[in-house]
Parts: sequence; C-alpha cells; structure tokens
Amino acid sequence: MTTSPRTLMRIHFHLPERDHALYEQLLALLADITPQVQAHPADFSADVDLTSALRYWGQDSAGLVGVTRLRALALHGIPTSAGAGPSRMIAAMAAALAPPGAAIVIAPTAYDIAAFLRPQPAAALPGIGPAAARALSRLGITTVGDIADTPLATLQRILGVAAGRQAHDRAYGIDDRPLVPTAAPKSLGHSHRFDHDELDPDQHHRTVLALTEHIGTALRSERQVAQGLALTVTYADRSHTTRTRSLAEATAHTPVLATTALELLASLGLQRARVRTLALRAERLQPAETATHQLTLDIRDDQARDLEAALDRARARYNPRIVGSAAAYRRAI
Repeated sequence: MTTSPRTLMRIHFHLPERDHALYEQLLALLADITPQVQAHPADFSADVDLTSALRYWGQDSAGLVGVTRLRALALHGIPTSAGAGPSRMIAAMAAALAPPGAAIVIAPTAYDIAAFLRPQPAAALPGIGPAAARALSRLGITTVGDIADTPLATLQRILGVAAGRQAHDRAYGIDDRPLVPTAAPKSLGHSHRFDHDELDPDQHHRTVLALTEHIGTALRSERQVAQGLALTVTYADRSHTTRTRSLAEATAHTPVLATTALELLASLGLQRARVRTLALRAERLQPAETATHQLTLDIRDDQARDLEAALDRARARYNPRIVGSAAAYRRAI
C-alpha cells in the first residue's frame, strides 16, 4: 500500500496593520479548509496541512492553494503570498520567494524538489545561520546544491555532527517535522478614528485613556487578563507605526494597562504628527483565574481595584457606557 505524499502550505497574510482580530478570522477561514493549521502570529502567517483536504475539495495542490488565497481576498479583502510542497521546510522556503499576490507550488517528485532547492543560497536552508553560511562559503559551499554534493562527514566536520546531518538531509528535501495544530493567542482591541487628522497631543492622550478603559472593562467582563499591549497609530498618509510591550504581570486592571499604554504613546513621539486613528490591543490573553497578582502595602492600589469593581457592577446594572472615574487612572497620569 502506497502512501500519498504530503502537501503542506505556508501562507502569509499581508495585513494593512497589526490587526490580530482580522488574523484570527483568517485562521478560522483556514480551519474551514482543514483543521490542520499551525498559526505563526509573529508574522501573520500559518502552516496548513492540505493532504487530507485535497480529495474533499476535489483539487490538486495548486488548485487548493488558489482556492484558499481567493477566499481570503474575496471574504476579507486580504492579499496573500504562499508556498506549498511535500514538507514544511519546502513550503516555507517557497513562500519566502513568492511575491505578494502569488504562490509557488513545488511538486513532490525528486526532480522538482532538487530543481527548486539546488539553486538556492546556502543561507536559505533552515538551520544554516549566518555563521554557518560563512564557514561553508570559505570552502566554496555557497548553494543548497553544494551542500547536497558535499560528503556528510565533511559537513559534520564543518558544522558539527547534528547540524551537519540536518543540513545534509534538508539539502535533499528531507524534513519529517509534523505540523502541530495551534491557534493564535487570543487578543482584544479597540480603535478610535478621529473626525479629522488630529495634531493635539492632549487628544491623543485622552483617546488612549478611553481605549484603555474600554479594554479593561471588556477583559474583566470576559474574565480574561492580558500579558501585553500593542498601540498602533495610523497617520494622515495611511502609514502606520506599532509599539508593543509586555506587562510585568498579566492583568485586566485599568490603571496598570493605562500606565503601559501611555508609555507606548510617549515612545511614538506624536507631538507634531497628524493622527487619523489610534488602536490599542490587549495581547496574549489568558483566563483571569490563572493569573497571579503581586500584593502591595499601598492602600491606594486596593482602593483603585475596589472602585474599578464598583464601576463594573454599575455598568452591568445600569449602562455599559457609564463613564469611569478619573481616580482609576491615578497612577497613569
């Protein structure tokens, strides 16, 4: 009984900004194709094992890659680039070479794998870092084909036993690493678009505080805590800049979130910037019951948390849009 070769895809979503909510929707789109999806939120990409989905969708590898990319564009307006092949390594290397809006699909034959791999520079092979590439180059080994043609014992003398074996195998396209389905860490965000391009730093400051209030309230209502914050500013020319920062401890406490958010705002240096939109996102969420809080002897911290809980109860009972107290931001201002 013969086993069908694997078909794996690496797909990059070219998002206009660090929109984690949209990225999560795109991962859901991939899950509609196949549940075998491994997220890479750092660069908004994902590995997808299409092997079992080919027959279901009645497509070959190139066809199903095209269907996936077309759905991302049609349903979310997001262009993609992608690579596909018989292993995670080949899919990732092909995706790295694919220009935006295109895909490169490598057939699983030995001829096609060699034709793709051999001309690539040695540094393009996963596991060959800058130092290893320099060591190989000094001996005239500059391409993946050169690595494949070098005796294993020679590679092991240059790179070490384990690294030499890995480079030798990968130069021949051997990569049996399984795909491990994972989801992107959950995130939550709010944004504010100004009626006109806003130059006033005080307006930027007040807007960030308001966004922090929204996020803190939403986190506590969902019994979640954040491990980091990301602040994105979109300018009048539609360019954007993002700053991120990890929190000292996972929290949903508005004053702590506000302190970090204002530090991010200050790091952007927007004194003369024409700002169109500010977006704040709480990242790497986890259930509140898994978080720990470092106790302090500062009574003001306890008072702020008591006030916050009272305001949350008032919002839940009377009006979700009830305004928070300025005292909640005592440590942020």
